Amino acid sequence: MKKIINAPETYVDDMLKGIYAAHGDQVKCAEGDLRCYCTANKKPGKVAIITGGGSGHLPLFLGYVGDGLIDGCGVGGVFQSPSPEQIYNISREVEAGAGVLYLYGNYTGDIMTFDMATDLCDMDDIVCKSIVGADDVNSHANPDTRRGVAGIYFMFKAAGAKADEGGDLDAVLAAAQLAKDNTRTVGFALTPCIIPEVGHANFELGENEMAMGMGIHGEPGVWNGPLKTAHEIAEESLNTLLGDLPVAEGEEVSLLINGLGATSVEELYILSNDVTELLKAKGIGIYKTVVGEYATSMEMAGASISICKMNEELKRYMDHPVNTPFLCQK
Repeated sequence: MKKIINAPETYVDDMLKGIYAAHGDQVKCAEGDLRCYCTANKKPGKVAIITGGGSGHLPLFLGYVGDGLIDGCGVGGVFQSPSPEQIYNISREVEAGAGVLYLYGNYTGDIMTFDMATDLCDMDDIVCKSIVGADDVNSHANPDTRRGVAGIYFMFKAAGAKADEGGDLDAVLAAAQLAKDNTRTVGFALTPCIIPEVGHANFELGENEMAMGMGIHGEPGVWNGPLKTAHEIAEESLNTLLGDLPVAEGEEVSLLINGLGATSVEELYILSNDVTELLKAKGIGIYKTVVGEYATSMEMAGASISICKMNEELKRYMDHPVNTPFLCQK
């Protein structure tokens, strides 16, 4: 294991100290807990949006805390959930008089954490509602049990924009639900990653092997086999996406090409071009294309493709400006 760290057991807290030191004008911690990560610019009267999950996925989850997006994030250990008490303390810190929306990935530990935090908030008369991202098509046939992966980006964008516009808690929840209903993701891995406290790869792939449908924690995919070309990957992924979320000729999508941590930007743009050409051949328009790292898995090589079917409301949310230490859109 070669990593620029001080000690495996301090990996997460050392990372957080660095973020607070670099971006103290934008973010702060609540209750003296480094892992209670909050915006430093609370807006009175706005619905507060809180997310959370394991470390190792930057900029997911804490990278979305900032203007126009999320107000707080519970930071767990690498691939581990934060605690209910941390989510509760964040809720107390960022709640601004309009209630709280919990928006996070569809993982058992996170669901338990946020449900328990809701109970704690109830005792303080803080109104909370929840929604989970579940966009990973290959993880399960049942949409309710799918994993939440990079497509949660579109939910953050929609909910954050609606809250910034002054929408009430129900309206912010509805915006997140609209994005969720219209978003699907397919991911694939080329190499494993190494969790610092473990010190070795979390799964194995052969030298010229890839895993289609691999999860961001190393969960098994739908097949392991020889590495395919970018065009072949794009074609299979898009067939899976459109098979689950039909998009008619003449309709538009926004496209997210996401790197998993060790994939060059050059490769992501090659993949983006192939997906774009395939969509255009089907007569499907592209409203916006976003390329880069938005939900990673430590230093795993690979990528994911997400589509979000657009309507006028979602286009407005996509255009809404955001500003966080990790993401900026004017």
